[in-house]
Amino acid sequence: MATTTELKLALKETLESRGVLGQLKARIRAEVFNALDDQNEARPPLSHENLLINELIREYLDFNKYRYTASVLTVESGQPELPLDRQFLANELNVVEDASARSVPLLYSLLGHFLNSGPGDKGTRLLLRRAAAPLASEKNNFSSREGNRAGEL
Repeated sequence: MATTTELKLALKETLESRGVLGQLKARIRAEVFNALDDQNEARPPLSHENLLINELIREYLDFNKYRYTASVLTVESGQPELPLDRQFLANELNVVEDASARSVPLLYSLLGHFLNSGPGDKGTRLLLRRAAAPLASEKNNFSSREGNRAGEL
């Protein structure tokens, strides 16, 4: 008859070999974070930009088997449980993919595009602009900082 220790070890090895143990640990961590999260503090709404950014990150995390981190990201960010369709994500980002690009996360392809720009492109700089209007809290912080500066002058 097997001892309790042997049974625990066999169960742990079985769950690990099936990839279930990592998922269970990730789910427990996510639930702990959720329980510890201050429910009285309202989360900012999930903007379209944040949804896309989080999805790029989640695809990267899943590809690299960072499942614990991906599960915590999903819970903390309010991201939908089911990932967005990759073609939808590519369309939203105005990205056209070839067959080889589909084997890696979109984030790799986006980064590769900028790292591998042609020699003639090195002199040109990409103009980055803020995509969305500042959040109300950022507007308040900005206004109070500007008010403080005006008082200093």
